[in-house]
Amino acid sequence: MTGDGVIGLSRSLILAGTASVVVSLWAVPDAATATLMTEFYQALLKNPDKAEAMLITLKQYPEPRDWAAFTLVGQGE
Repeated sequence: MTGDGVIGLSRSLILAGTASVVVSLWAVPDAATATLMTEFYQALLKNPDKAEAMLITLKQYPEPRDWAAFTLVGQGE
């Protein structure tokens, strides 16, 4: 792996054909991640727009420490 880190990994997945990827920019606690991702995928079932589902999920967690590490790379819809 090059010095690109998470961005390089995301780029590789996008180039391989994945429309979008949710990645963490730094280490986050497993329990918080599990809760946040569960909420994200539940919101995604109700609204197929990934960017909107991410925003809906983040509104439920007002503390940036719970969500600031995550970013959506690729297509939002």
